[in-house]
Amino acid sequence: MKNHFFKVAVLALTIFVSSCSKDEPATAVLTPQPQITTLEVKTVSNLNAPQVGMSFGPVSGEFTKFSFSENAVVTNDNWDVAFRGTTILVNGGAAIGIAGEPSRTGMGAVSIANNTLSGVTAFPAADTFRQDANSSYAIPIGSGNGWYNYNGATNIVTPLAGKVFVVKTHNGKYAKFEILSYYKDTPANPDAATSVGRHYTFKFVYQANSTTSF
Repeated sequence: MKNHFFKVAVLALTIFVSSCSKDEPATAVLTPQPQITTLEVKTVSNLNAPQVGMSFGPVSGEFTKFSFSENAVVTNDNWDVAFRGTTILVNGGAAIGIAGEPSRTGMGAVSIANNTLSGVTAFPAADTFRQDANSSYAIPIGSGNGWYNYNGATNIVTPLAGKVFVVKTHNGKYAKFEILSYYKDTPANPDAATSVGRHYTFKFVYQANSTTSF
């Protein structure tokens, strides 16, 4: 008799536990979703890049050094690109041999893409990057060669459309930038008589993560 009651009790307990298990909601298993970071497009306005002398003669003066990670003009060796007149240098490679060029202590290089700033999403192939070298500019100088066109009739410098510069920074990170204007306050129609040149306005995106895309 006791054995009969024991069996009945076990059966009742089993049914109770089974019923409770069915009534309890299933625990959802959450899969972590990868975080998508949208990189900020920043604008640098009126970066002053003075020079002594004219482009067709001897030119001197210090370069204005810029850091993408700091989004600022710097005076130390942590620069990525440097500007003087229409000349742009990178912090990598060797001395070109021109007056006033800053010391290069970084691993900087540049690849030039024919695209829009938003259109450049992946880093270019490694073999497309260039560094400054003896008598050689990573960003070519002269009208129609690198970043600008010079109109001799109007004496106006205009950025070449669709030129995006992907820069390997001094410490191995990456940035991309597009030059919008060579004149102070970015006039829509610059005039040689009234517009103040050697004041760069450009947009850039800086990628601080160890990745291969912007």
